[in-house]
Amino acid sequence: MFLTINNLNKSFINKGSSELVLSNINLDVREGEFVSILGPSGCGKSTLLSIVAGLTSASEGNIELSGTPIKGPGKERGMVFQQAALFPWLTVLENVMFPLLPVMSKKEAAEKAKHYLQMVQLGSYTNHSPHEISGGMQQRVAIARALAMDPALLLMDEPFGALDEQTRSRLHEILENIFIETKKTILFVTHSIAESLKLSDRIVVMGTQPGTILDIIELDFPRPRSQSKEELLSYEEKIQALLKSEIDKVTEKEQKHAASR
Repeated sequence: MFLTINNLNKSFINKGSSELVLSNINLDVREGEFVSILGPSGCGKSTLLSIVAGLTSASEGNIELSGTPIKGPGKERGMVFQQAALFPWLTVLENVMFPLLPVMSKKEAAEKAKHYLQMVQLGSYTNHSPHEISGGMQQRVAIARALAMDPALLLMDEPFGALDEQTRSRLHEILENIFIETKKTILFVTHSIAESLKLSDRIVVMGTQPGTILDIIELDFPRPRSQSKEELLSYEEKIQALLKSEIDKVTEKEQKHAASR
């Protein structure tokens, strides 16, 4: 298996006591697969992705990529965050080139950066500054920058969450085309059911307090995706039912907490 997560637990210290945020996470991801992690706020989706990225350590359990334990960040894993995090003093092209310059010449880095900017349909914006392009374009630059590093695993933490619906829809198409063309393995965190249904081969539905895996839903649809809402309705209803019970649980806890104050 390409990515293997076994018996993973994660706790944080909160006001002097240990708080379990991820409990007994077990997940295998196949090479060339698009897997979404979906769940309510506070279920530990981003924490799990951060552990896979090597930015946060697990409290218990182990995680391996191609048989090698993940102990910290590595060039075989690329990360796209919720915000594009571009350098404002660099051009679009220079932002994509930046992580490449330590390992290749400026000419080679520029050629590779231009290739991936073309892939995200920003080939005519190479000389623009980040403040001169839209938020959706900035996220595309961030995707191009991550792809330019040629990671075996692309990690995406709600990269389209702050964008309007029309822009998100356009970026879904672009990302799906990139996935088809590059055959990259993608682990994608989202809170949108529609987004997960559009993009995923499998959807990992998580519960909360602590974060656990409730179900893993497989979508056997051809790409590019063009299913009608009716074809996806049964999947959407199943996910909504799973998430409703979790949201109800959080609401009940919050109400009890408010009543005790």
